[in-house]
Amino acid sequence: MLTRDQWLAEAEKCETEGSLRTCEAIIKATVAMDVEEEDRESTWVDDVEAALAKGKIGTARAILSYALRVFPDKRALWRRAADLEKAHGTPETLDAILSQAVNYCPQAEVLWLMHAKEKWIAGDVDGAREVLAKAFDANPESEQIWLAAVKLDTENGELDVARQLLERARTVANTERIWMKSAVFERQQGRLQEALEMIEGGLKRFPKFAKLHMLKGQALTDADDIPGARAAYAAGVKACPKSVPLWILSSRLEERDNRAIKARALLEKARLVNPKDENLWAEAVEVEERAGATSQANAVLARGLQECPTSGLLYSMSIWFHPKPVRKSRAVDALKKTQDDARVICTIACVFWEDGSYEKARTWFGRAKTADPDNGDIWATWWKFEDRKGTREQRDKVTEIAASWPEVA
Repeated sequence: MLTRDQWLAEAEKCETEGSLRTCEAIIKATVAMDVEEEDRESTWVDDVEAALAKGKIGTARAILSYALRVFPDKRALWRRAADLEKAHGTPETLDAILSQAVNYCPQAEVLWLMHAKEKWIAGDVDGAREVLAKAFDANPESEQIWLAAVKLDTENGELDVARQLLERARTVANTERIWMKSAVFERQQGRLQEALEMIEGGLKRFPKFAKLHMLKGQALTDADDIPGARAAYAAGVKACPKSVPLWILSSRLEERDNRAIKARALLEKARLVNPKDENLWAEAVEVEERAGATSQANAVLARGLQECPTSGLLYSMSIWFHPKPVRKSRAVDALKKTQDDARVICTIACVFWEDGSYEKARTWFGRAKTADPDNGDIWATWWKFEDRKGTREQRDKVTEIAASWPEVA
């Protein structure tokens, strides 16, 4: 009598020999052998991963198929099945899996969105709309689904339809993000007054949503209403004192209005409310740099490093403040102080770039990416380096790798 592991090995052997039906039959008959009921899902997921690691796609697919018959309401299993088909199947097999997935898990927003996106990628815009329409029926208050539908119509030039969807979304879902997206949509279309109306409507319902205060200040700045923008930011930091971006935008408005003293004062106040925040210290340094006060910028940076002694952001700035001959030694010190912070590593890559040591720069960009793969600034800087100093193939490779990271893509 063969053990379970031996049967799985036989299934993989059958796949190798091209006997997929036999492989599937073996899996169906033996994959549940000697597995405790409470361990079934995790065991089968491990089996799938093991099969994929060996390149046995058919075996992995058969195990997942069996697991989904046992656990048809497990959205994580459907997601794994969809990922498998996306990587190793055809558009038709992926569509079939996702159609089943949303049927069995109608409240799984991520599956609906994945289904609609794959339709869209395949050029089937009407099919994507149909999927989202069904998603609405199953999840009428889903913010993500409403916004996905708006994005679909916006990017396909159906602006009036997108505007109507946002209007309905504000009534049905009525979330702070939908109000924000409504304002952004109108602003992007150059309808500044309508954008401001959306912002005001959102702030009445969500007065502590910092992004709406930011949008209001930016929209009024676009309209050259500096006093109005100043009042908007003042109201924003009062309602949301912990929002660092709001304080920074408020300070930059004063700089734009040639009020550097006021800009500095706002950042000092912000640091009292938000102590040990590296972004506020970095902005204070940049205020001095933009004013041409290099020695004062150095002094502010030193104070910032005292308050934030492990800040990768501030240490990255400090490297550039030193003369060229000592930057590499300062970079080594910064790495130790920040425990190999990705931003410091990226700065070291830029130092090598400046010195003309392009292979070393490329190596350090790779290290920075490994240290923090979700940091879009690192990817953008690396891409810029390859665009200017590398080949088209090297640049495109960075683009390709970055696209595999959802937070960056």
